[in-house]
Amino acid sequence: MSTVMQQLKETTDFIKSKVTGEASIGIILGSGLGNLANEIVIEFEIAYNDIPHFPVSTVEGHKGKFMFGELGGKKVWVMGGRFHFYEGYTAQQVAYPVRVMRMLGVDTLLLSNAAGGVNQAFKVGDLMIINDHISFFIVNPLLGKNEDAIGTRFPDMSEPYDKNLINKVISIAAKNEIAVHQGVYTGVTGPTFETRAEYKLIKALGGDAVGMSTVQETITAVHSGMKVFAMSVITDLGIREEENVITHAEVLEAAHNAEPKLTLLFTELIKTL
Repeated sequence: MSTVMQQLKETTDFIKSKVTGEASIGIILGSGLGNLANEIVIEFEIAYNDIPHFPVSTVEGHKGKFMFGELGGKKVWVMGGRFHFYEGYTAQQVAYPVRVMRMLGVDTLLLSNAAGGVNQAFKVGDLMIINDHISFFIVNPLLGKNEDAIGTRFPDMSEPYDKNLINKVISIAAKNEIAVHQGVYTGVTGPTFETRAEYKLIKALGGDAVGMSTVQETITAVHSGMKVFAMSVITDLGIREEENVITHAEVLEAAHNAEPKLTLLFTELIKTL
């Protein structure tokens, strides 16, 4: 057994020793979006630093807890806060919790994030369903020896985000009169926000939004055979006329204001799974 597989076994054995239930749905909450956890009937929660081989979230707006409970009438595993490459973790460490979720029985992964708007039709507070991504600016988490027990050496990424889940959320949004966009998410390393020239480049490449997370998690999930749905809250605008400066505090505030809509969409989607 490889070191990675041994660590995954130790992590999942530890979590299973604490939780008797099972869940096939996993959720990872992004910056300022952790309050969705308040809607969950939590049966178990544990700090990341108490879990063997788990990284520890260091970013404001991320609770840093792994939870098990019920949402929308279904059992769910929830990460209240994620890990980022810019925190100093390797791409494999960023992806590690996704693999843990898979070994715990998760086959559908729901992701949320705060993102910068590149599409000039977007406004602060808008919601964007991610229907594709650009990963050229991040480190691929599958670099190195492939773990054949998890997935194939060369996973297909032509449709990383599940169309059926996307269509369900579009219907739910229409029923509840919530405006949603669809678009391409461009992953970058951070932690700096993008320059004006970088925003223009991302737009030219076909990106509608840009952020510092999600892509590595999606690649890992698809590699292990999971279905993925992801949604961005547009918390700032990259291509703009005024000379305003983006701050993390403003990102958190915009995410917090949009959270009730995202919570409703995620909860209603889970009811259909």
